[in-house]
Amino acid sequence: MSLWNSIADNIQAAVAQPFAVERHRSVGGGCINSAYRIEGAGQRYFVKMNTASGLEMFEAEADGLRELGAPGALRVPQPVCSGVAGGQAYIVMEDLALGGAGSQTALGQGLAALHRTTAERFGWFRDNTIGSTHQPNEQETDWLEFWRRRRLGYQLQLAERNGAPRSLLSKGEMLLERCEALFGDYRPLPSLLHGDLWSGNYAFTRDGEPAIFDPAVYYGDREADLAMSELFGGFGADFYAAYNEAWPLDAGYRVRKTFYNIYHILNHFNMFGGGYASQADSMMGRVLGELR
Repeated sequence: MSLWNSIADNIQAAVAQPFAVERHRSVGGGCINSAYRIEGAGQRYFVKMNTASGLEMFEAEADGLRELGAPGALRVPQPVCSGVAGGQAYIVMEDLALGGAGSQTALGQGLAALHRTTAERFGWFRDNTIGSTHQPNEQETDWLEFWRRRRLGYQLQLAERNGAPRSLLSKGEMLLERCEALFGDYRPLPSLLHGDLWSGNYAFTRDGEPAIFDPAVYYGDREADLAMSELFGGFGADFYAAYNEAWPLDAGYRVRKTFYNIYHILNHFNMFGGGYASQADSMMGRVLGELR
C-alpha cells in the first residue's frame, strides 16, 4: 500500500467517513519536518512527516494540541491521527487555512486567557520536544526546582556533551545556584504554556482568528511564553499591551525574561552549534550582573 493510501485509511478510520487523497502538495516553512497539504472528497488536512523514529514526537504533539485547544482561548489545529507508513512517521491535523490578517490585540488577550488555565504542578504528564530536542517534563511542585532540573540544567548537560566553552558552563552553574534571587516574592502559577512561542508558531486564519501551533506544551511560569515571544520579534506592541491589560506582568519580568530565554538559545546551540554559545554566554553574564 502506498504512503498516501495508508494515511488516507488512517484518516478515514479516525473521522468515520470516506476519504481518499486526491491531491497533495509540499508546504514550506519547517526545518525539522516536511509538511504537506492533502485534499480529497471535499476535505483538507495538514500533514507533517519525519523518519519513523519521530512517531513519539508526533504523538506528544497531538497531545499538546489537544491540551492547548481545550480552553478555547485561541484557535489550535486539532489532531486527527498519527502513525508510520512507508518508513515515515506522520501526524495529520486540521488544516486551518491560515494567511489572513488579524488583531494583535486579540492574540494578546487570547494568550492571557490560555495562561489562566492552570494545574497543580509544573511540568506535564509526558515528555515532548523543543525543536528536535527532547524536553523532559517530569512534574514538580516547586517551579525553580523544575526549571533547574528540566530546563536550564538539562540544556547545560547537553551543551557540555556538545563541546560548549567552559566559561559558558561555569556561568550556567552559577545561575543554577543563584537564580532564586531573581524571584524575590514572585511566585508563578503553573500556567498552560505553548512552550515555543516565536513568531513562526502563530498566524491568523483567513477569517482573522489568531491561531497557535507547533507547541512544546507544559505547565509553567507564564513569563516563559512572553519571554520567548520577545526573543526573535514578530509580535506587535498591541499584543503586549492587550496581554498586560488582561493580566499585568510582574516588574521582575524585565530581568527574568533574559533568564528564561537562555534555555532557548542553549537549545539552538545544541541543535545547530555556531554562535549560539557566545550568545548564551553573554545572556548569562547579563543576568548574573543583575545578581551582584
